[in-house]
Amino acid sequence: MPRTSVVESPGCPPLRALTADILGLVKVVESRANPAGVARVVETWGTPDASRAVLAASLADRAVDPVLAVARNNGAVELLNTLNGNTLAAVKVAGQASADSAEDPLATLHLFRRHAPNMLGTFLTCTEKGKASVKSVAKENADSDLAVGPSSSWDVCNSGKMEYSSVDSGESHVMFGGKGIEVNLWDITSFSKTWSAKSPRGNSLQIFTSPWFTAGTFLCNDDHRKIVACTNNHQVRLYDTASQRRPVISVDFRESPIKAVAKDPNGHDVYIGTGRGDLASFDMRTGKLIGCFVGKCSGSIRSIVRHPELPLIASCGLDSYLRIWDTNTRQPLSAVYLKQHLTAVVIDSHFSTEELETKSVQTDRSVEAEAKVRKEKKNRTRKVNEEETGVVDPDDSTVEAKRKKSGEKKTKEQKRKVRTASCVGQRERWNQF
Repeated sequence: MPRTSVVESPGCPPLRALTADILGLVKVVESRANPAGVARVVETWGTPDASRAVLAASLADRAVDPVLAVARNNGAVELLNTLNGNTLAAVKVAGQASADSAEDPLATLHLFRRHAPNMLGTFLTCTEKGKASVKSVAKENADSDLAVGPSSSWDVCNSGKMEYSSVDSGESHVMFGGKGIEVNLWDITSFSKTWSAKSPRGNSLQIFTSPWFTAGTFLCNDDHRKIVACTNNHQVRLYDTASQRRPVISVDFRESPIKAVAKDPNGHDVYIGTGRGDLASFDMRTGKLIGCFVGKCSGSIRSIVRHPELPLIASCGLDSYLRIWDTNTRQPLSAVYLKQHLTAVVIDSHFSTEELETKSVQTDRSVEAEAKVRKEKKNRTRKVNEEETGVVDPDDSTVEAKRKKSGEKKTKEQKRKVRTASCVGQRERWNQF
């Protein structure tokens, strides 16, 4: 029999994560215990509908007015309130009609953190055929098409299939990549291409592999020139757009396609997830493997997100589990089964248990005050009815107590009579002898 080992989950710190799946549901997972607890599903937004499956998600993680954007299978982008899941706006992406949304579905989505005071949000999308667009949504009448502000669109490629995009921390540059599409860098402000990668040299037999990029990210927060791109041929590549077009470092990892990647705030580590459920971290300064995370997912990993403050990452995929990992020990902290295949996960870094405790205390106090008011109102109404009609309310607690007391007296009297009758009958039988 194969050897197995059980890894105990010590629990994760206070955390709030939002996941999206192939049935169009958005589920909120929270861990409220301090310092560590078990993550649980606290809310589910939406109704199951495969035609509205979430293909990509992006969170504008702001302390004020946070917004969650989801790209659905029907070609629409919805902006959701992260507190209650209400739909703030639903926008049909330019160049996608309802008839051909299945032919050219959305592939990538990014919601910008910065926004004008009169705007609800601005997002960047790209379809599988390379049709990119930037749209803004105004706060006024957000449920109508008139609320859509200025927009721009351009073609990223003429052939191939777009699979991913990534925006830098300054939100001024974006990179694209996909099947048959080399990694390319664009300036968002001018919508112009600034750099494009070049295929690596052929092997000893002069055999060139066709480009197939599946995931990518910017390596540093303050430098958009260093980017990490992962391929379907299980390679992790580091590009320096300021020096050359070919990769500076290229590392192979196992034998399965790499489906997700996330950067670390330290500016040199990345976390990758494969199609077979392997999760590992690399130091891109040297290209060396730091280590693999303990335990293996039973399905392809489709999304990885790093918490900006806490040393943990969250991953999800086709095994329907949301897993929380410790980046220092690479140990699992918590796992939540969410029933459907998951496509994306985001973390609300401004989540705090203090607000929940304050809200719960306020709710308990309001419930107690409301119950007290109702009781007083009921007592006043009962007294008025007694004075007007002279009939005692049968629900009165004093009347009920009197009834119980009289019932007890009647029961005792009946028992005494039964005992007396039995004694008399027994005395008469003895006198017969």
